[in-house]
Amino acid sequence: MFPSRPAARPARDTSRSAHDAFRDGPELDRRTVLLGGVAAGAVLLGGCTRSGQAAVSSPSPSVAWAPPAEPMTFPTGYTWGAATSAFQVEGSTTADGRGQSVWDTFCARSGRVKGGATGDPGADGYRRWQEDIALMSELGIGAYRFSVAWPRIQPTGSGPVNQLGVDWYRRFVDGLLEAGIRPAVTLFHWDLPQALQDAGGWAVRDTAERFADYASIVFDALADADADWFTINEPKTHAYVGHWYGSHAPGLRDPQVAVAAVHHQLLAHGLAVQRFREQGTSGRIGIALNLMPVYAQPGAEEPATRVDAAENRLFLDAVLTGQYPADAIGPLPGQVPADRDRFDALVLDGDLATISEPADLLAVQYYGVTGVAKDGSQVSIHPTSAASWQQLWPEGLYDLLVRLRDEYPAIPLMITENGIPDETPELTIDDPYRTAYLREHFQQAARAIADGVPLEAHYVWSLLDNFEWGEGYQQRWGIVAVDFDTQERTPKDSFGFYREVIAANAVAPS
Repeated sequence: MFPSRPAARPARDTSRSAHDAFRDGPELDRRTVLLGGVAAGAVLLGGCTRSGQAAVSSPSPSVAWAPPAEPMTFPTGYTWGAATSAFQVEGSTTADGRGQSVWDTFCARSGRVKGGATGDPGADGYRRWQEDIALMSELGIGAYRFSVAWPRIQPTGSGPVNQLGVDWYRRFVDGLLEAGIRPAVTLFHWDLPQALQDAGGWAVRDTAERFADYASIVFDALADADADWFTINEPKTHAYVGHWYGSHAPGLRDPQVAVAAVHHQLLAHGLAVQRFREQGTSGRIGIALNLMPVYAQPGAEEPATRVDAAENRLFLDAVLTGQYPADAIGPLPGQVPADRDRFDALVLDGDLATISEPADLLAVQYYGVTGVAKDGSQVSIHPTSAASWQQLWPEGLYDLLVRLRDEYPAIPLMITENGIPDETPELTIDDPYRTAYLREHFQQAARAIADGVPLEAHYVWSLLDNFEWGEGYQQRWGIVAVDFDTQERTPKDSFGFYREVIAANAVAPS
């Protein structure tokens, strides 16, 4: 999940349904955002020409769209899944030789995480994995996306392999396969071994090489498991929120370091894809990018183009076309405020060819949209969820998927994260807002497929309530409620809704 730059949070009317909240924008309504600039180009999806200059798209047809009266069906073989990450659910942070990660260090610093929370207990997934697989089977998902904790495999990020950690993931993957659930393995979900951070972390090139070595170990351990593989989870979030905004581990506030972390994570991705091919690992491989449609307020088209470059094209262009956009980094409103020349100096001959090593799929993580004001700041143009950074606009998912279809080389797409937090931190199974959210996003996915988008899968975030990064245990994103005192798991109402969608391979109108 990607907490973007802090934005003013519109007041939410809890007397209305989530469905109504999606439809009723705050002060700036949809017509102002999407149609008020027909002459000025009010919608900016950031169509990037190969010169690096962005083009403003025409207004989106999604404004007038309404779901059909009949259920919307999905293709035969469409994959329904759920997702988690290691540090958020596993707990057992010192068990079986696991080393320390940057998140362990970050949690230990006073005031960094709400309530002084840490990765223990998480959702106790390291010990309760069989119970969790049984829940997955009850739900009926065809695939489960999880991440491998690098510090469990190599406690210091390099050197000897911790066989106890390897063995645990082998047992877990075998358990998934026995249940008929396809593993979807993420190699890095932000838990960098602390020893590598001490040596410079993602700001230095050597970390990309160490990642490739670590990936090789995991590929060898699970080589025969026909799985979908994801190299890096949300390199934007880890770079920006962890190295520029400072609210995630490792807690740095230097945009120059952040853009270095962008490049070295993308380089690590490409190196891992090369190792995957060399080792003949079963399955498919790609990267998981959190992408966000960018909509310009009237008169803000130029800075919105640059915001789109920083939020989306810096990653899409590099991975899919082998070049960095010209307008993502620099001193202008909407850019990452780093020195472009210093960034370019990090990019050695052959790096972009490595980063754009052909992948088998692109994982898309979608939580919402952003607006851009004339000064280049990101502003709220739609209601938010209980996570103030999340602007709710299901139609943005359609806009994003169609953009990928139209503006980039053809590649199979998966939605690998998509979800919403509970309204309050209290334990609950009553979550109609989540059911409404999922219904409307499933509808937009079906709509995109009908319009020719090569979308193959939809993973809900998250299977379980868990440790929510800087929010600690104060935000609950699961379709299964977890009592963190007892670790008792109870499916929420949205779990039942999702089970029905999976069984029918269709989403019914509300």
